[in-house]
Amino acid sequence: MRLDDQSESQNVEDRRGGGVVAGSVGIGTLLVALAAGYFFGIDPAVILGLVSNSSHNTSSAARPAAKPPANDEMASFVAKVLGSTEATWQTVFREAGRRYQEPKLVLFAGATPTACGTGKSAMGPFYCPADQKVYIDLAFYRDLRERFHAPGEFAQAYVIAHEVGHHVQHLLGISDKVHAAQQKSGNRAAANALSVRLELQADCFAGVWGHRADSMQKILEPGETEQALTAASAIGDDRLQRQTQGQIVPESFTHGTSEQRVRWFKRGMDSGDVRQCDTFSAASL
Repeated sequence: MRLDDQSESQNVEDRRGGGVVAGSVGIGTLLVALAAGYFFGIDPAVILGLVSNSSHNTSSAARPAAKPPANDEMASFVAKVLGSTEATWQTVFREAGRRYQEPKLVLFAGATPTACGTGKSAMGPFYCPADQKVYIDLAFYRDLRERFHAPGEFAQAYVIAHEVGHHVQHLLGISDKVHAAQQKSGNRAAANALSVRLELQADCFAGVWGHRADSMQKILEPGETEQALTAASAIGDDRLQRQTQGQIVPESFTHGTSEQRVRWFKRGMDSGDVRQCDTFSAASL
């Protein structure tokens, strides 16, 4: 990726090397943990067993934020990608007569307190709406390359853009509506189906960022779009379930199939138009 001219976001907090305090969570956080677990093929029971004492975590997370060291190339890359998402979504929101509220991005190693409970590396990158922060252990990028066979900088950038997509959904009130509908449904299969539409929309939003960022700054090298498509395909529910369980259970999908994830990312990438990302009105995903 051509990011030399991209300014680094000032909204990156470095907690690597810091301690973590165990905590507990509420119902909303359990849904976040379940979604994060399904996203990366981890047994949700394992994820839920790792979080406790959220009130203590919230106070711990209020410690003064540290900035990444200037010579940390990976942290610099993440900060530039985040800065690019900020420029894109500021423009999109301004076009709609709204103001974009930038999220924070937290770098951590192993575990960290969040307003959604204790975040663990095993959960993969995730967004916590309660504190409007994206969390990522940079070791995940090794997993992306080695476990998911999705190397490349644009694949790494897609991961950040997807989580920022969840922040956009939070700002627009989409996430709250979905979670309310999930609780009202009283049906796990129906709740999962809504989760799939939420996640596919975040994929589409990531594509919108890719289109607009490249249009504004020509950030992509030839062939890099395929890197993100490979990453989206690698973390489809069907592929992850086949790898981890040996069988596919569509009713338990929470993020969409590989084909669906690629389709919606590509839809946003091709159009650069958020209006093309209405997964909730789509008759077919």
